Amino acid sequence: MPLKIRRLSNALGAEICDINIAQPMSESTFGEIHQIFLEYGILLFRNQHISREQHIAFSRHFGELDRHESLPRDRHPDYPELLLVTNRPNPDGSPSDSRYTGRLWHSDLSYTTQPALGSLLRCFNLPEVGGDTLFCNMSMAYAALSTGMKTLIADLHGIHLSGTRKINNAETGTARAAEVMRLNPPIAQPLVRVHPETGRKALYLGQKVKRFDGLTEAESKPLIDYLNQYATQPEFVYRHQWRENDLLVWDNRCTMHQALGDFDEAQLRHLERTTVMGTASGYIVANP
Repeated sequence: MPLKIRRLSNALGAEICDINIAQPMSESTFGEIHQIFLEYGILLFRNQHISREQHIAFSRHFGELDRHESLPRDRHPDYPELLLVTNRPNPDGSPSDSRYTGRLWHSDLSYTTQPALGSLLRCFNLPEVGGDTLFCNMSMAYAALSTGMKTLIADLHGIHLSGTRKINNAETGTARAAEVMRLNPPIAQPLVRVHPETGRKALYLGQKVKRFDGLTEAESKPLIDYLNQYATQPEFVYRHQWRENDLLVWDNRCTMHQALGDFDEAQLRHLERTTVMGTASGYIVANP
């Protein structure tokens, strides 16, 4: 029987219902899941009471997993394939390094020369209210651009930076910033990327892009701001309200996302992510 799905929004996303990903999965079943993934950009699996090993094993159906060497402070100490997205304090009592992860619109690992194909984020603990995640459909946004704008941006490359902005007066620190720059030098990515499996074009930028290669920040800013605001209009966006034991899968090649900080930070918000490695893209910028 075909898998039962429920659309999550008009823009993107589908829930695959009545499936336990911890169970052995045939190639044909995963093939159907993969086709739904390509069509809708986001997959939701509710009520997945799975181990970390099962999370990793299911993720490997999508491809090779990143071991998060570009984010050594944020990965699980026992499972390098798992990236922690948590405000739980570190064992020494210091604040979590990943407590503000994802607060800007972005696509995972866009600041590397092998950006993520997909991400699989599992929810463990939630605050009483808030802490949702927004997603936008960058293929839909590109398709709705005027012909003139498509021509204007066709050959531009945005310079993607790693790191976290200052939030609520908390700085990443000078030493952390130097470490981030060493591990993740600025990478120029095409502003318009072609999806390697669907062939659809999509915008590829985000709020970590400060300028285009060959242009100054002042020259780049109006167009970057316009495209980010345009792509994140409500008609292109899905807002995910997390539940414990949700597993959410998204295609980084045609979506952006942003974690919202609209919750009581004294309450625990803990999620863990695997990251599927994608195809090579972009180049290091010598003079960022």
